[in-house]
Amino acid sequence: MWQLYQFPLCPFSRKVRLLMSEKGIAYELWRENPWEGRDDFFALNPAGRTPVLHDPAKAITLCDSRAICEYFEETVDKLPLINGTATNRAEIRRLVALFDENFFGDVTAPLLHERMKKRLVYRQSPDSRVLREAMKLAHEHLYYIDHLIDHRPWLAGATMSLADLAAAAQISVADYLGGLDWSGHEQAAAWYAVFKSRPSFRPLLSERMEVIQPPSHYADVNA
Repeated sequence: MWQLYQFPLCPFSRKVRLLMSEKGIAYELWRENPWEGRDDFFALNPAGRTPVLHDPAKAITLCDSRAICEYFEETVDKLPLINGTATNRAEIRRLVALFDENFFGDVTAPLLHERMKKRLVYRQSPDSRVLREAMKLAHEHLYYIDHLIDHRPWLAGATMSLADLAAAAQISVADYLGGLDWSGHEQAAAWYAVFKSRPSFRPLLSERMEVIQPPSHYADVNA
């Protein structure tokens, strides 16, 4: 069985978990804190980042969330998530990159550093200026999701795709860390509420990071 090395608030691991659950691929969760720098983990992934997917029986190790998702798109026929015409597939990949890179860099990464890593690793207080800037940028990203949902049933088109999984993974971490203000974002909130109700998403909503608790609305599928 696949072993997924991750930690609860890794958005890229969450994206892989959503994809594997949607496709019905069994896996075990293995907790890995990359900041601890374990030699055994670096042996699996010299980049020292989660997620890492390992199958000891088949001697297969996969690293990087996009590479892992593409691997399963190529090897598992159930529920294609990079689908449609070449143009549609290009749009899905564009949006995946937008959320993996821009949303993560603008919003998720600063929140993780200030509200998780500083607390757990450095025993420091968060920088309020950095948090305000991350929350300001989060509004811009949510406005863009509003725009997309105004014109499409799902982020990249008529059906759910990897773009939706990538966005929901990033948003779920930002929401857990109290970095999102949903007011004025009815379209984005409605899209996310639908996603929160999916069976693949429920395990994420039930997990907690030690000493860091989410806002009360986090696990409410109606919020």
